[in-house]
Amino acid sequence: MRGLLKHRLLFLLPCGVLFTVFGVPNTLAQSYPEKPVRLIVGFATGGGTDTLARLLSRRLAEQWSQPLVVENRPGADGAIATEFVARAPADGYTLVMISNAHTITPFQRKLNYDPIKDFVPVTLVAANPNFLLVHPRLPVKQLSDLIRLAKTRPGELSFGSSGTGTSPYLAMELLKSMTGIRLEHVPYKGSSPAVIDLMGGHIQLMFGAVSTTVTYLQSGRLRAIAISSPERWSAFKEVPTVAESGVPGFEASSWYGVLAPANTSVPLINKMQADMAHSINTAETLQFLQGIGFIASMNTPTAFSEVIRNDMARWGKLIKTLAR
Repeated sequence: MRGLLKHRLLFLLPCGVLFTVFGVPNTLAQSYPEKPVRLIVGFATGGGTDTLARLLSRRLAEQWSQPLVVENRPGADGAIATEFVARAPADGYTLVMISNAHTITPFQRKLNYDPIKDFVPVTLVAANPNFLLVHPRLPVKQLSDLIRLAKTRPGELSFGSSGTGTSPYLAMELLKSMTGIRLEHVPYKGSSPAVIDLMGGHIQLMFGAVSTTVTYLQSGRLRAIAISSPERWSAFKEVPTVAESGVPGFEASSWYGVLAPANTSVPLINKMQADMAHSINTAETLQFLQGIGFIASMNTPTAFSEVIRNDMARWGKLIKTLAR
């Protein structure tokens, strides 16, 4: 009844007043932000999500008259932070920086929010591709060599990961499903011990994030035979993509982006996206990101929505297959 009365009152307003009422979101977007904005991060300080959130905070400080305050709420693969933002007011002052774990977690645990319906994508910020790494003594120079070796020795080669269900683990499972090879999985509590065992020859291969493994490539302690991104990384142009190495359609990079609560107005979302894109797309920032192994990937809210939906479809299908 109250809603119906409201509609009747709006209908009786003069045209000029009606225009003002519906023009409010645009006016609010132009003056945004008028107070500090909270950017919630579902992971501990120092990780990729936190690093990009704090970079965005510093860069936006140069544009906004108000600070973007990073607040860490780690736990449940980011779900604690994401649920907090799903319940926040849709006014643009509480956002969440997510990783691609947002598209994986729904298939691994029960959530108290809907990863699609309870949010509005603002923008993708950056991607962190994975190198397909092997021990230097493994007799393979390219991916086709590895596939051939794995097929002649099914189940004998072992790969490490930072844990079952993590992005590097799923990248290898995707490669296995697309090539028909059999590998033994050795899970670790984090990527660092997996890398150490790979250098020691205790495992033969793994997918490792560019940002955390590039120094081992430069020192020769590990060899990269492919990269999981759709295109080659400019800093290591000699490393081909998995797709161009004989597995067309393969892509398995980690990515990071910003979401707002559902029902946040379109003008406000567009204002945030434009400001964030402007803050990241500078020569200095792009060079910094490349130096730490990230690729700037700013896009539109619509394009980011497609990334989320496509990843959920792909990883959901794979995870359900693995659970059989």
